[in-house]
Amino acid sequence: MPYLVECLASVEAQTIDPERIEVITVDDGSTDGTGEYLEEFAARATIPVTVIRQQNSGGPSGPRNVGLGKATGRYVFFLDADDRLGPEALERMVAMADRNGTDVVLGRIEGVNRGAPKSMWGRTLDRTDVFSSNIRYTLSAQKLFRRELLTRHGMRFDESLWTGEDALFTMEAYLRADGVSVIADYTCYYLVGRDDGKHVTKSGGYELRFDSARALMHLIAEHIPAGERRDLLMTRPLVVTLLPQFGPRFAKDSEKVRRRKLELAKPLMDAYWTPGVARRLKVEERLRLHLVAEQRPELLVSVARFLKDKKQPAALLERGGRRLYLAYPHFRDAAAGVPDSVYLAEPREARAYPGYREGGTGSLLRRAARKARRILRSAAATDGRAAAA
Repeated sequence: MPYLVECLASVEAQTIDPERIEVITVDDGSTDGTGEYLEEFAARATIPVTVIRQQNSGGPSGPRNVGLGKATGRYVFFLDADDRLGPEALERMVAMADRNGTDVVLGRIEGVNRGAPKSMWGRTLDRTDVFSSNIRYTLSAQKLFRRELLTRHGMRFDESLWTGEDALFTMEAYLRADGVSVIADYTCYYLVGRDDGKHVTKSGGYELRFDSARALMHLIAEHIPAGERRDLLMTRPLVVTLLPQFGPRFAKDSEKVRRRKLELAKPLMDAYWTPGVARRLKVEERLRLHLVAEQRPELLVSVARFLKDKKQPAALLERGGRRLYLAYPHFRDAAAGVPDSVYLAEPREARAYPGYREGGTGSLLRRAARKARRILRSAAATDGRAAAA
């Protein structure tokens, strides 16, 4: 409360046939009148509403699992009590899933007094997957899921996690789904920032973030063998969940906390930090994670301070402008011994710098391959003429 009032109003405003909706509400031990308001709403609403009241579980996983266990529809949608739906959200998402036979539908999300994911809304996609789009960067639970998918695989939210439980659930759904759809041209969900700042994802200590990252990495590894596709997905927990623990705040951490963070990160970096992951990152992301993997807190602190002060690295062009290095701290410092390759910008990052000419090692290799093919074709043609003679 009072966000729940607008949340439920957005459910009543849905344009889909009311007979196609069931609302299952779980009052997780609220003390602000939520339970009473839910009872009143159920008594007057024109759509069927089930009210479940229970003792506080401490997190969203338990209540979501209770609600999921009661659901009977073909699809389920998890709506947080402080957010709201766009009026046509359910109608559009269900139609999209029915039309394309997809198991998960992402409706465009817009932030209200808070940020929201953006990179996956470039265009509407009737059918995609977690490897062919940016959907891996929106792992909140606010998606339309085909209930049969969840039932077949016994999927539930992990109640042992205090944060990141939705990321684990949604990533598993992406990996198991027979197709995912994206609605990019209509805002289906409004992610509301609370005035008191007590959104659940902002709570908890740093160790909980490592728990979340660990669970997500292990899930990905269980489903995807080592290689390019696993590297692609691993960028998400590394950059979104793990990396912030080694950003500007690391410069302010005590020595004890720094040691503990590196201790928690070590097994994850040993298992999942690969050249394939590294080359997909921006230079400053790659540098920080390289130093985490190498367990170099003394170097990491100076990088964290550099970022905290919002300094910009010098750009160094070499090889006729085809290579661009970003001189973050310790670049070409013999004592530090960080390889130049850590500071080498990939084309997608380097293109923003004047003087950069795309066409580095990859282009040289492609040109060499084309030349080799021409030589082989020429040799084959010569052999053919000799045989005919």
